[in-house]
Amino acid sequence: MNEYVPNPGPLTEYELVQLRRMLGYTALGGVNSGEQSWRFFQQYGFNEWRFKNMAPEEYGQIRIQLEDCLRLERDIYGSSENLDTDQAAVWTRNRTEVADRQRLYAWARKQLCGFMGIPPGPALQSGRRIVI
Repeated sequence: MNEYVPNPGPLTEYELVQLRRMLGYTALGGVNSGEQSWRFFQQYGFNEWRFKNMAPEEYGQIRIQLEDCLRLERDIYGSSENLDTDQAAVWTRNRTEVADRQRLYAWARKQLCGFMGIPPGPALQSGRRIVI
């Protein structure tokens, strides 16, 4: 089956930033400082290796899922337009809309983690802990 695959080339710097964020990992910071924090954590180094060593078709799939995550994130912010209306004529807002959208967004991000074989980062975990 020959499906359309968006840009099968390596990820751009913008896509890498968004991908790290969607997978729940922190920003790397400027490489000019010489203090790249990810160098000190095995998982971050593994992630960077994965980001740069995927098959062309995998890059296409990553881009599809990344765009879905970004759209779902925008939808959460967009739902704020309805928060001021509880009922108008026969229309009544869904009081759980934001929570429902957040669950769908978290699910999509975890699906992206699963596809890439990368554990969800600290921002996607329910409890924050640091094990040294």
